[in-house]
Amino acid sequence: MDTKEMIGDLVAKARVAQAELDNFTQDQVDQLARAIGKVVFDNAEEFARLAVDETKMGVYEDKVMKCRGKARIIWNSLKGKKSVGIIERNPETGITLIARPVGVIGAIAPCTNPVVTPMSNAMFAIKGRNTIIIAPHPRAKKCNKIVVEKMIEAISKLGAPKNTIQYIEESSSDISGELMKAVDIVVATGGMGMVRAAYSSGKPAFGVGAGNVQCILDENVDLADAAKKIVAGRKFDNGIICSAEQTVIAPRKDYDRVIEELKKNGCAFFNDAETKKKFREALFPGGIMNKAMVGQNAMKVAELAGVSVPEGTKVILIEADAPGKGDLFSKEKMCPVISTYPYDSWEEALKIAQDNLNVEGRGHSVSIHSNDQKHIEMAAEHLTVSRVLINQICSTQNGGSFTNNLTPTTTLGCGSWGNNSISENFYYKHLLNITRIGYEIKGYNPSDEEIWG
Repeated sequence: MDTKEMIGDLVAKARVAQAELDNFTQDQVDQLARAIGKVVFDNAEEFARLAVDETKMGVYEDKVMKCRGKARIIWNSLKGKKSVGIIERNPETGITLIARPVGVIGAIAPCTNPVVTPMSNAMFAIKGRNTIIIAPHPRAKKCNKIVVEKMIEAISKLGAPKNTIQYIEESSSDISGELMKAVDIVVATGGMGMVRAAYSSGKPAFGVGAGNVQCILDENVDLADAAKKIVAGRKFDNGIICSAEQTVIAPRKDYDRVIEELKKNGCAFFNDAETKKKFREALFPGGIMNKAMVGQNAMKVAELAGVSVPEGTKVILIEADAPGKGDLFSKEKMCPVISTYPYDSWEEALKIAQDNLNVEGRGHSVSIHSNDQKHIEMAAEHLTVSRVLINQICSTQNGGSFTNNLTPTTTLGCGSWGNNSISENFYYKHLLNITRIGYEIKGYNPSDEEIWG
């Protein structure tokens, strides 16, 4: 069976299942979505071990935390949300909204998040009575097979139609490309090449933009608290989270104190030209992120760069020569490395952040430690980002948290800045077609004077 025939067979089976799922009640689909999240929650340790062993990236303990945390928060956010039948009646406008499925979802999963991304996409798809076909990264295909089969087993016990969830065992870019052309909607979480392919598939697509979260410290903040949060975010899962803090942009008058606080939390700091050259060449050979360093811990990164760091170093700090195109350290670093920059005014801090975003990461996020609402809103009005996270650990809270009201997700839209179709956190509502009933509103016919006056 060739690729096109194989994908056609999967999609045909998904359509049969979706026609049956279309008749499920709200309670039935909610129980299926819950079961998927519960599978990941209950098997967090096993799934985390599978992911680390196969991909050779990340941190086992952090992946356990991520599996449990995302399962909890995503299911909690879905509970009670209407996604079947009439979801809203508005007597004032005369509009009634009816939720309908979009059909068959093709979901491309990354090797950096091989458990939680398939879980999230499957929960969102089924919440809307859609079926889903998951294409894993080849580097995580064994992990994906075990995780998805346990999801299928769980929902089958609840009466889910056969083939509600399917997966591709031997995936490749060609197979993923064929899948994207055959389904009704594509959700692409991964590298920019895959995202561009999704948008070129001829089908509606939801993709992600490149991460490169700029972290700005304002004056008059608790530097010890900020440093602790920044290090916690940067070292989490060895820095492979797209929302991980990539820089520290700090007031010049507090710069040395900020570096000292970061060092107290396990950072090693370098600002000499020779060491920076070693890290720069090791991290970005030919100007491209070194795949051998992705998801590796700080000690391994230093070893690969030929630099000695204190035992137990959690994050490597490197003072950049310049922001933006002036230094490769302005780019996203998918390992526990942070570039640092001093600034003299808030306007300069924003310029440094924007210069870096213009190199990589437009549309994604900025993390700010500040108590100045004017400064915060100034950043949100001027920086080309879709999220501005305040006084939190960006890597673990930017995709939704119990301590903020950002939508829980694993797919963060970056708007037109990041060549994405949405600038919000991807959610189940994006996998719904909404039918609108327009009832007549009697007695409303404004005069020209009222309209134009």
